[in-house]
Amino acid sequence: MGKIRVGLLFGGRSVEHEVSLRSATSIFHALDAERYDVTLIAIDHEGRWRLGAGPELLPEKALHGEEVNLAAVPGSALTPVDPQAAATSARSLDVVFPIIHGRGGEDGQLQGLLELAELPYVGSGVLSSAVQMDKDVARRLLAASGLPVVPDFVLRTVDPSTLEGRASAAEAAVDKLGLPLFVKPANSGSSIGISKADDLASLLESIDKAARFDTKVVIEKAIDAREIEVAVLGNTRPEASVPGEILPNQEFYDYEAKYLNQSTELLVPAPLPEDVGERVRSLALKAFQALEGEGIARVDFFLEKETGEICINELNSLPGFTEGSMFPRLWAASGLPYPALLERMIDLAIERHSRRSKLVTRYSS
Repeated sequence: MGKIRVGLLFGGRSVEHEVSLRSATSIFHALDAERYDVTLIAIDHEGRWRLGAGPELLPEKALHGEEVNLAAVPGSALTPVDPQAAATSARSLDVVFPIIHGRGGEDGQLQGLLELAELPYVGSGVLSSAVQMDKDVARRLLAASGLPVVPDFVLRTVDPSTLEGRASAAEAAVDKLGLPLFVKPANSGSSIGISKADDLASLLESIDKAARFDTKVVIEKAIDAREIEVAVLGNTRPEASVPGEILPNQEFYDYEAKYLNQSTELLVPAPLPEDVGERVRSLALKAFQALEGEGIARVDFFLEKETGEICINELNSLPGFTEGSMFPRLWAASGLPYPALLERMIDLAIERHSRRSKLVTRYSS
């Protein structure tokens, strides 16, 4: 049996482009070269797809490679934009490993293209990817499933160039939730656009900041809590990792704390009583299934320090895979090392596609 042809897809037009490059680099070097034939596919800042080539196959160099297209039809291969090269350098793939964080990568858009091309891909499908990306919709569905979520207030169609509606919305949020508050774009990751507000003036500034990244802003109650994360892996029978805990050496776990500040501590496993650990693992699986998750997800929790109450903060359908990312560390601590984890993720993608490909697509009475 030949090698599995994997398309490692990274970059993208979102503000998490650089994080995606770091994730792709880590994955590329960990994939078993004896089992996988890896094609690097970079999406640059302008949205063009480019092919990695040459002996080094470095992700950052793929950003300057040959431009290619993937048609939204079954059986498509990566085809160079240059028609003269198309006949000789088209590349077929067995599975796609997307590691594009944020908008256009984990919000269902890319998943829709891969579905139309009938290519297996790592991670959740169109619906679940879109839902997990939208913090507001995800929380409403989780709450409807009886799961504990962070109290919040949603401000829609925010226009950062005008004050219209902003002040009254801020006052309504304070009346409902009190102070302090966290403000974040509803559809963003890596803590980009998030800030903390201690009074009405800073709340208005925080709304303006978040509105730069999305037209829907989530304002949530600031909880004095421990930040706990659980990794989920599987399709119809998902499994939960041991919990981990984040100890940022600053007020909250923002972009700098995640990727730049080396003093942030990741405790794996988290120092939790056994019953609390089992509780968050159980909630992680329930949340994953409530949002129709498949393949992988990281479930983030707040464990309130004073009361011990557990709230689900959010789910991430394509979590970070940099050297220090929590998802692979959680599975390593659970007995699944990084290369084996990647292999399992690819196997799940192929299994899911095989199962769905058997569905009837033509009907006759």
